[in-house]
Amino acid sequence: MSISLNFDYKKAAQALNYFAVAEGGRISQLKALKLVYFADRYHLRKYGRPITNDDYWAMKLGPVPSGTRDISLLNSEYLDERELSYAADYISSDGYALISKKPVDNMLFSESDVEALRFSWEVFGQLVRFDIADITHLYPEWNKHKEALEINSRVHMYLEDFLQDPESDVNKCYELSDEMKKERLEQLKELAEVAGLWS
Repeated sequence: MSISLNFDYKKAAQALNYFAVAEGGRISQLKALKLVYFADRYHLRKYGRPITNDDYWAMKLGPVPSGTRDISLLNSEYLDERELSYAADYISSDGYALISKKPVDNMLFSESDVEALRFSWEVFGQLVRFDIADITHLYPEWNKHKEALEINSRVHMYLEDFLQDPESDVNKCYELSDEMKKERLEQLKELAEVAGLWS
């Protein structure tokens, strides 16, 4: 099953900006994308939805939120004029790092969104970019595609897999009972149905 939601480009841009500000105004693109992934994983597990509603792909260096990656590149080939203009108002890119241009618009985020962003930064923010990429390989939603990535450059990931626990001793990004996992899956399905009505 593949659950698809309506991507929130404004939240994605602000999440990248949030982590750039947290890093002192400049952060590697790779690290920022992994921090967004951990924030999405936490929020989905605790509250039943990701922050960005992004479409995730497994790639060599871990999970990649597709729309958020496009925003981090500030590339007009991937973004429409509205998305590009909004993102470029808050962040710039030198091809390697994202640079914050103005304060984060926290009005876009719910309290739980901010909680998840803060969790991601506090737990994973001190890691350097390749270390944080290595840790993402320990999570089941990426790890299940490990063999496929030996012959493919990317493989589609499933949001419902974010509800599974890693086998290794890493932070689960919020503890879930089996019953809660079922509840979160139902919440995801309901969100997908609503997204389908509006797409």
